[in-house]
This record gives sequence, C-alpha cells and structure tokens, in this order.
Amino acid sequence: MDNRFLALIENSFKNHKDLPAFSDLNGSTYSFAEVAIQIEKLHILLEHAGIKKGDKVGLVGRNSSHWAISFFGVLAYGAVAVPILHDFTPENIHNIVNHSEAKALLVAGSNWEHLDQAQMPGVKLFMLLDDFSIIASATPEVKEVKENIDSYFQNKFPDSFSVENIKYHIEEPEELAVLNYTSGTTSNSKGVMIPYRSLWSNTQFAYDKLPFISPGDNIVCMLPIAHMYGLAFDILNSVNKGCHVHFLARTPSPKIIGEAFATIRPTLILAVPLVIEKIIRSRVFPELQKPVINFLWKAPLFNKIIKKKIADKLYQAFGGNLGELVIGGAAINKEVETFLRQINFKYTVGYGMTECGPLIAYEQWDTFKQGSVGRIVDRMEMKIDSPNEKGVGEILVKGTNLMLGYYKNEDATAAVMQADGWMRTGDLGIIDNDGFLYIRGRSKTMILSSNGQNIYPEEIEDKLNNMDFVAESLIVSSQGKLLALIYPDWEAIDKNHIDRASINSLIQENINKLNKQIPAYSKISGFDIQQHEFEKTPKRSIKRYLYQAPEA
Repeated sequence: MDNRFLALIENSFKNHKDLPAFSDLNGSTYSFAEVAIQIEKLHILLEHAGIKKGDKVGLVGRNSSHWAISFFGVLAYGAVAVPILHDFTPENIHNIVNHSEAKALLVAGSNWEHLDQAQMPGVKLFMLLDDFSIIASATPEVKEVKENIDSYFQNKFPDSFSVENIKYHIEEPEELAVLNYTSGTTSNSKGVMIPYRSLWSNTQFAYDKLPFISPGDNIVCMLPIAHMYGLAFDILNSVNKGCHVHFLARTPSPKIIGEAFATIRPTLILAVPLVIEKIIRSRVFPELQKPVINFLWKAPLFNKIIKKKIADKLYQAFGGNLGELVIGGAAINKEVETFLRQINFKYTVGYGMTECGPLIAYEQWDTFKQGSVGRIVDRMEMKIDSPNEKGVGEILVKGTNLMLGYYKNEDATAAVMQADGWMRTGDLGIIDNDGFLYIRGRSKTMILSSNGQNIYPEEIEDKLNNMDFVAESLIVSSQGKLLALIYPDWEAIDKNHIDRASINSLIQENINKLNKQIPAYSKISGFDIQQHEFEKTPKRSIKRYLYQAPEA
C-alpha cells in the first residue's frame, strides 16, 4: 500500500540501522538497529499480556528514549498509542486511562509512585518505562517472559535478527493510530483521534519541505512529545529522516538548553516562543543596549556589519549548525520577530492544532512573510468563513491531516466537524493574495499558554466554583499568566458571620487547593475579587468578552 506511515518507519530502520537514533542527555544511546530490537521485545511482552491489535496503550513519562521506543513499538504492533502529559495530576491520568479504555500502561517511575492501580481496573499490563520492567500483569506468565526476554527473542528469531525481520503492522489510512488528549478531566475529555493518514501526511510533508536535514543530523528535543507538535516533528520526522534525537530528560531551563545546543549542535530547532524570547532577551538585547553597539546598529555604514555579527552570535547560541528555527504553539512577540527579520535569521512560524496532527500552515524561512504563520500545507485546504469587511473570519480546514473526531464525544465532534468535511478551528484569521495566513485572534475560549499548552478555562472554573464561598469565576490570561476573576458568595459569607475583610485569605486558600489539583502549566497566579455578579446572556452564560485581566 502506498502512502503508509509505518512503511516510512520500516524503511528508515532498515536504511539507517547503524546510525544513532535516540540518546538521553548524559545517558544511553540507541542505534536504529537497537531500537528495532527493543520494539520486537516489547511486542513479545504485549502478545503474552493479551494485548491485541487495536487495543489502547497509554504512555506517561517525561521525554526519553524509552518513551519514543515504546511509542513506535505500540504502533508497529498494531495497537493505538495514548500519549499522556507527565505533568497531569494523578486524577487526570486515571481519567484518561479509563476514558480511553487503555489495556496497557507504560509509565515512568516518577509518575507511577503517585498513581493508584485500583483506579484503573481495565488495564491488563503495567510496565515501567525506566527499564521496561513489569509492574503488574493480569497474565502471571508475563513477568517470567520479561525475566527471560532474550531467550524468547532468540526463539522468535532463531537465525539472528536482521533488517529483513523488520516487518510492522500494515495499517489502513483511516485506521486510528494515536488518541491524543487535550484535557485531563472526565467532564470535558477531548481525546483527538489521529488516523494513520494524518501521521503519514505530516511526516511526508516534513520530509519534502525540510531539505536541509540529512541522516545523522542532530536534533534537540525540547517540546513535550506527548503533544502532537513535538511528537510529529521532533520524533516522527527525525526517525523518518534518520536523525539522532537527543532528549533533555529534565525540565528545559535556559541553562540546560544552552549547554545542549553547544554540545549537540542541532540542524533543526522546534520551539515555542517562550524559549526563543528568553534566549534573545537574555543574550542579545542587552548587547544592543551598549552605547557602541547601539550606535553602530543605527548607523547606515555599519548597519549590515553589526547585524551580521549579532546574527552570528545568535547562531552560536543555537549551536552554530542551524538550518532553520521553527516557532509554533503560540504567538511570537512582535518585537522579537521584527528583530529576527532585521538580522535575516533563519526562522519561520508555523500554525497547527492537535486535530490536524498538527500541521495546517508552514513556509520555509527564506520565503516566509513576517507576521504570518505560513501557507496551507500539502494535502490540506483552507478558507475563511464569514469574513468581515477587513477579510477576517473563522479559519476552516479540510484534508488528509484532519482527525477522525473526538473519542466518545459526539457533541464535541459535531461542534467542529461539518458535514461537507470542513473543520472549524475556532481561530480567526485572514489570507493575503499570496496565500499567507495571518492569525487575528481566537473565537473559542481556549487559552494558549506561553509554552504552547492548551488550557480550557471552563474546566478550571468548574473546580473553583465548587469551592467554599465562590459563587462564580472566570479564568483569564494576562502577560502569560492565569488570573481568576471571582465573584464571591456574599450571602454564604454573611450567613456564616465571616468578616468580609477576610475574604481575600479565604479565596487564597481555595486557589492553593485548586493549584494542587491541576497541571502545573494551568496553575492560577493570582485573583481579583468582583463586587458584582458577572453580566449574563439570556441563556445565563457569562459574557466572557466583557471581562479581561485587571491592569497591573
């Protein structure tokens, strides 16, 4: 069958067998051949545990070689991968495992120590990502198989394992490959069903449109690979191209990132704006404030020379071997983008969403238009719905990258997927005469954090509204942080003879409790007390557009 994602992966393992595939920073390295062996051993364990083709397999843990090996192992087996963000709360993880009906869970030790096996009754097999050991299995023999895995492997391949033995699941284009959750709650779970055609289309696009990447090139993986942005282009693209992926294995602080860039010297860097802006603001902008540099920057005779020197300095900060910097996941600061354009830096800004696995728009750096997010990618179509007098309207897309829908959530699927095949993105934009897309805002309530995480305010509000002395709340974004606008339950406060002057301390206690229940990236940084009830529509929905974060 043509256009198969797993055929791309098979061929890459065969063609790049002696090249390094995955490394953990200051840890182990696996060649493509070694990854293929690990995949076969995982298949033996899954088979003995009673995991069948089409079963869901959850993956929870920080970015690592073992996470990536497990992901490819699950798909090559014919099962469905369910990536789960490692910083979801235990309750979030339990919810996703149960909602997805996962039959197996591969989990990092740092997550497992906070989970409760009894809360996931449908899981047949629990494995530790750290060393692939068996935590628990409904089939007792699996532990014995794991202890003697080399013998089972030799029995499966008596004439020794070679590239000819790399034969993976033959998928159909519409077959479910990845179930990627945008949320961790049960009340509003949105498991995006990504089919194999979407994985193939995204991976093939990267192969065709990133010609500066070659087998053996280094990639630093900073993005969470439990999200489609990081998964598709740090992992799927790199494996298909025969690149060497380096996992930081820790929270990517500027210091750790800088050291990794200097050592690994990546060819391609994928990042959210927050990381890039920090590097530029800390390393470059202070240089521009120096009197001599500032003078030369503004002097026509020396302008080109100083810009080249600054560009060279920035390239060195990224390792000195950069073919392109791709920024996505959130809007980039205009000042930073203008600076990158002024020094002719090799950057571009892309646009996508989980529902498209994730790519919608992209353009290579040398033909990219500042302020845009590129042009519609291959095998996709885009149009603007009901544009206003300025041409701005909701962005609609259709094509090969599109999801199948939301798992077990027909209402949510119907809200975005139209009968004619077009999907509503919930984003507002305008397309110029050259086909470049410019994002102008969001029509949906989702908040996109500064590091690219999707935050659904209603889910946080539901929890907050159930807390003592809170009547209503709105979660808003301000300068990259989340703030809670709270209308207290004044009646309950008075009834309990509570001094109104102490309401701030009561609400702060609620915020502290709330922050323990939700992922780190969605924690509330502060709150503002509202003296009056929020203004409502006739349906009693809060008019969100009337409320913004209070001025600092």
